[in-house]
Amino acid sequence: MKEEPKPVVLSLPDDATRQERQGFNRLCSLLAEGAVGSTDVNGHDQWIKAAKIKKLYEQPLLAAAAHTVIDLVDQGWMIRTDRSEHIVTPPSASGDSEEEKARIRRQEHLRRDEQLRQSSVRRFVESMERTHQHGNQLVSIFKLMRDGRELADALQRSGACADVINPYVQVVDSSTCELTGFKLHDIWRYFRHTWSNAYATVPGRSMPILIRDASTEFHAVIGLAAISSPVVQIAERDRWMGWDTDQFLEQVRTEPTADIARWLSRRISTQLEEIYADDLLQDGVLQPADLTSPTPDVVARLRADAERHRKRHHQASTIREVRNIDRDAWVDRATTDLFRSKRSLLLAETLEVATLLGAYLSPPTAEGLAKAFTDSKARTQMRRVVRRARGERVGTVIADLTVCGAVAPYNTLAAGKLVGALAVSPRVLAAYRQKYARPSEIASAMAGRPILREPRLSFIGTTSLYGTGSSQYNRLFWPAEVMGGQSDARMGFHELGRSRSFGTSHFSSETVDALVRLSTLRGSLVRVNNLFGEGVSPRLRKVRLGIAALGWPANELLKHGRERILYGVPLVRNLRDYSIGIDEEPDYLLNPDQPEADARVANWWLERWCRPRAARQEVIASMRSHRLVRPVHHGARVPLPAGDGMPTLGQEMLPLFS
Repeated sequence: MKEEPKPVVLSLPDDATRQERQGFNRLCSLLAEGAVGSTDVNGHDQWIKAAKIKKLYEQPLLAAAAHTVIDLVDQGWMIRTDRSEHIVTPPSASGDSEEEKARIRRQEHLRRDEQLRQSSVRRFVESMERTHQHGNQLVSIFKLMRDGRELADALQRSGACADVINPYVQVVDSSTCELTGFKLHDIWRYFRHTWSNAYATVPGRSMPILIRDASTEFHAVIGLAAISSPVVQIAERDRWMGWDTDQFLEQVRTEPTADIARWLSRRISTQLEEIYADDLLQDGVLQPADLTSPTPDVVARLRADAERHRKRHHQASTIREVRNIDRDAWVDRATTDLFRSKRSLLLAETLEVATLLGAYLSPPTAEGLAKAFTDSKARTQMRRVVRRARGERVGTVIADLTVCGAVAPYNTLAAGKLVGALAVSPRVLAAYRQKYARPSEIASAMAGRPILREPRLSFIGTTSLYGTGSSQYNRLFWPAEVMGGQSDARMGFHELGRSRSFGTSHFSSETVDALVRLSTLRGSLVRVNNLFGEGVSPRLRKVRLGIAALGWPANELLKHGRERILYGVPLVRNLRDYSIGIDEEPDYLLNPDQPEADARVANWWLERWCRPRAARQEVIASMRSHRLVRPVHHGARVPLPAGDGMPTLGQEMLPLFS
């Protein structure tokens, strides 16, 4: 049964001024009446002006509260007032799938349109649509869109064949498109702005991908994808893979093996070797013998050292950030307060593990492992080892497909399924392996020397935009032999479950800025510095701190009321054991070095999806609506919000088709 949305009571903290309380009460009353409507340009300003709130910037408490509650109402939360208390209730998912999709689109479009109104974004879009000289031709981003009428005619004339649509993968790097002169990343970014949700950079690893059509003069863009660092903890994914900590340990307890005992022993030794400790020895926190014969006092000193440097990191007026990490400056990074704290804490935990669990693994045998499960302290340390191993490998052998989809007119031909399949193809896996066969920033900073992590992927996950279903990933399976695998196997997107509706996507940048300012002014002991290695999701942590400064329940207000379907593509047969590091080699379902995979996947898609779609008259009619003549009405064009000076196709841009 689905959990019913819980109402949340909002009121200002006790130290709020009378003026702040009166302004907030007026605002909430107006929001409850729905008297203004803030989905237009500068909607927050409309509400604030209507509530007669003045000099908002000088009232950081009221600013954070006002922007937050406006965002909640904009996103469909219901509000009712009861004197000085205001009760908000999150939206519940509609039983009608189309209504639910429309609700989510409205939520996403609020942030997307806010972004598209920014002057820097508008200038970028205009620069891409403006004609420039490349070689002996005039080109613009419109040259990378395909006219729907031309494609429809070609399909009706020749059918769904490689002469009409010839897809290939182009991994986006710092280079320039030879056909148009545009930077590849600018091409990717332009088409990403056509998505329903706002464009955002992803922390950690990220590899954008273009799918282009070699059958057209300028190799039009069919779709785009991005392989990025995964969400660290997703319970449904981890259970499906078999490496959820409790699930894994129960399997090991039931069937202990020498292989797993050796793996645990190896993990402890490696963990100790990969912690830089020279400064800890120099500062007297450690003595040389402490690393081989640790005592509880040693562990306590390390924990105290970790806490001392953690506080220094968060309270420092300036943060020492080492940027020249590619020039063997790993010791400099290791000795920053942030990494000193992380190293001392990890060393304390590792020495405890070695003391309490290591005794059962010397030598590592199945019998010793079984005996360790009878000792509660050893079991606790085993959990630490497994959680650490999973946390280390999750960011290296697992990735998320954070962007995946086709652009018009190809999307009418189910080309999103083509993009999904090509995004997990041998060409992409090889590019990912090559790009990230380099020292890990976090591990190298912890070790004070270059540390390489496994760059071969075992699993790629993703989520649907809607919780009611995904036409893109539904039934997306193909014969493994298409990618060089065995003829009797298949690959594709398995449905893993549903994610919990939690995050910050329902808060605008204006609200986040106000919440950050409030938490800073009210003396939060924790500061989010956006440094790599400081923690996951800086935006989420900033919003949480700001809501806490208001005295409001962050966990409830961060529930955005949307479930998403989780999907995953296993790439190896030994998914659990390779992913966690027990097996050193992946047993691939495909041939990771298959040079012809792009063409074979394209042929599979043309027959399985494109040809049936192209035979439907309503699909052809829809395709024809995407035209590259003045004025341009094309689904692959960035939809700048109406009334915001949306650029039109200039006189110098001649029609491509009559």
